[in-house]
Amino acid sequence: MNESPLFPPLLTGEVVPKHTDPFDKAVSRAIAGVDSGTIFYSEADDTLNAALVLAPETPLEDAIQAVYVAQIGLAESLGALAPPEVPVHFQWPDRIKVNGALCGNVRFAADVSDPKAYPNWLVIGVTMPFTQKAGEPGENPNETCLYEEGCVDITPMTLLESWSKHTLLWLTYFMDSGFERVHNDWRPRCDTLGKVIEKPRQGIFVGLDEKGRMLLRQDVMTETLSLIEFAEHV
Repeated sequence: MNESPLFPPLLTGEVVPKHTDPFDKAVSRAIAGVDSGTIFYSEADDTLNAALVLAPETPLEDAIQAVYVAQIGLAESLGALAPPEVPVHFQWPDRIKVNGALCGNVRFAADVSDPKAYPNWLVIGVTMPFTQKAGEPGENPNETCLYEEGCVDITPMTLLESWSKHTLLWLTYFMDSGFERVHNDWRPRCDTLGKVIEKPRQGIFVGLDEKGRMLLRQDVMTETLSLIEFAEHV
């Protein structure tokens, strides 16, 4: 049995049964009224799989930017635990990249979809593989796992502990100072910023606007894409 992770003040952990998805569990418990700050997590030794329940006090278009906070928390956790030569980047809206290859993702859902509506809850899940699920190392060059990138001294529980601490710290910055500090830290970690992208739509990823929406330039037109469009329907 794994040793239970230690969470910072204001956050509490609840392990989910084997074969139960922490994200699905977090959503069902959020609907039932679980306390904000509860992290549901799996004790699997080959994957970080966890989900944080939040109870925002702002409209969804503001609250959804906590997704960026969760990504930064994961990047800073790996920065603290992984070998120094292991770079971590983001691919908008929900992918995490390690050494240039996909290595995990974030998921998110809320009980409202209107940007101006106030959600009762927002759930943000993180998943990061420590081992490849199938095939030989290097078989899928666009995908990787932490052990292949030299992170052999990290366990899912130590990464979960670190993620909870860094995410709470950045949630505090976010609530105290607004979006600007979060955006300024997120942008340099996104390796497709300023480049032509194919997903989620083709165009030049110009940047983020003040609400954290993607600015996507197509010829002379620039459109905005919100994280809200990529939230899971529950």
